[in-house]
Amino acid sequence: MNKDLFKHIFYIVKLLRPRQWIKNLALFAAIVFGGQLFEADVFYNVVLGFIAFSLISSATYIINDIRDVNKDRLHPFKKARPIASEKITINEAIVVFIIILSVGFFLASTLGSAFLIIGIVFLLLQLSYSFLVKEIVIFDIFFIAAGYILRVFAGEALTGYHLSVWLLLTTISLSLFIAIGKRRSELTLLRGYTGTKLQEVRQSLSHYSEPLLAAYIVIFATLTLIFYSLFTFLENPSGIKISLDVLLPDFLPYYLQRKWLMITILPVVYAIMRYLQDIYEKNEGESPDRVLLSDKAFLASVVIWALLTIFIIYFIR
Repeated sequence: MNKDLFKHIFYIVKLLRPRQWIKNLALFAAIVFGGQLFEADVFYNVVLGFIAFSLISSATYIINDIRDVNKDRLHPFKKARPIASEKITINEAIVVFIIILSVGFFLASTLGSAFLIIGIVFLLLQLSYSFLVKEIVIFDIFFIAAGYILRVFAGEALTGYHLSVWLLLTTISLSLFIAIGKRRSELTLLRGYTGTKLQEVRQSLSHYSEPLLAAYIVIFATLTLIFYSLFTFLENPSGIKISLDVLLPDFLPYYLQRKWLMITILPVVYAIMRYLQDIYEKNEGESPDRVLLSDKAFLASVVIWALLTIFIIYFIR
């Protein structure tokens, strides 16, 4: 009996897709780049916001799984999801949906009206995607990307710090890059999966071609690198700083003394190249969170970028 109960709990947790909560780390962008990472009250609010957004996003995943249950059963990977594999009934999924959405919005309501409004907009956006936009070419990509962008704005609402326009442009282009890579990998996967027609699983995929999506990927990968490079050159990070002027002789050019964030371009370039390899060589871009957790080299580049960014913002004047 206990074994069956634990199995059922496992499938309920799997229904929430906790691995995809990684996306909600975007809420920490504002607190990191705003120099507030070590302010306890602000950090606590962002952690609560992360939990709230994770619950709200999980609620949207449940609705999406209920909506697409028949299509998921035709998909090589999605057929293993709890509802599609009949490990969790639709009625049980609805109960879980109501509970976690209520808790998520309760937490959101304690974090300010701006954060709550963004949470509501995020929910409406995801529901629109699941019931309508998913089948509309190009707009399906925009709506996927918009979910990432709203997470960044939610972090701004929690901290009161507004990211620079260059970092926002980086976020937009990176979001589109990831969304298009997701579509490209899914297209390649389904075309190689016998017994399934594209239009049966996702109508919009039948209107894309691999060369077209490859062109889109190149555009937004390039824009991501350009916008991020401009951000590192033009941004003057603020925060808790320890002067390292002793390591910076006067004869060094000014930009070498002040533009330390430009060092972080190196791991960003590597991460983009590695992600492109995962998309084109391994066809793994369909699930960005899976790429992050399974590709050790890619994960290492992201960790190095994060550590460098924090060190430069908080410990170098």
